Amino acid sequence: MTDSDTTAPAPTPAPAPAPAGFDLHPGRGRFNAAFFHAMGPTLERSLRHQKQRVFADLPAEVVELGTGVGANLGYLSPGATLIAIEPNRYMHPALRDAAGRHDVHLDLRERTAEQTGLPDDSVDTVISSLVLCTVHDPAAVLAEVRRILRPGGTFRFVEHVAADDGTLTRAAQRLFRRPWAWTFEGCSCERDLEHAVRAAGFGSVEVERYRVHTPLLPFNTQIAGVAVASVVA
Repeated sequence: MTDSDTTAPAPTPAPAPAPAGFDLHPGRGRFNAAFFHAMGPTLERSLRHQKQRVFADLPAEVVELGTGVGANLGYLSPGATLIAIEPNRYMHPALRDAAGRHDVHLDLRERTAEQTGLPDDSVDTVISSLVLCTVHDPAAVLAEVRRILRPGGTFRFVEHVAADDGTLTRAAQRLFRRPWAWTFEGCSCERDLEHAVRAAGFGSVEVERYRVHTPLLPFNTQIAGVAVASVVA
């Protein structure tokens, strides 16, 4: 056999780049996929009451920001369509499995919450849980939500937030700021997300503050609510 008869193996294609605005670290990306897959049921028990309230009666098509491994699929009706905005590709296999278990049609998009790529005024409902803590620019995300919502559409959210100054939880949030953010892909426990939602220009905003009890002390102060897009007269 001559050299000209030898076919060189095809090069292994390089992985697709992460979406703009999201720094996907392979090690931490895999860790977070495994962590939320393993800890999902435990976290869900602490959040279920609030999720049942704000995610009640979801329509047949929903956009979710930061869908992760699919913790919220159980709040959708069987046969519903979920447009899942999830930039961490290491979570995608578990998310697809969860969609199959819940009989949800999955439209999975590897994009960031700041740039969903959806048309203006195209959806009635956007949901998020434990996502605005991690996004690069919460104000830009909320502006994107307003852009894609139809008039009268709803943004329904469950998020963890900064505790009150002078509390043990606030001290823990400050103490663990850097390792927490490094581990959980930029997550901050010190954001005033209630103010961010109220300042985002929605027609109305309803927010409830509450506390959960988990070993993850910096995570335990939370808000849940519904923001309604303005109806154009």
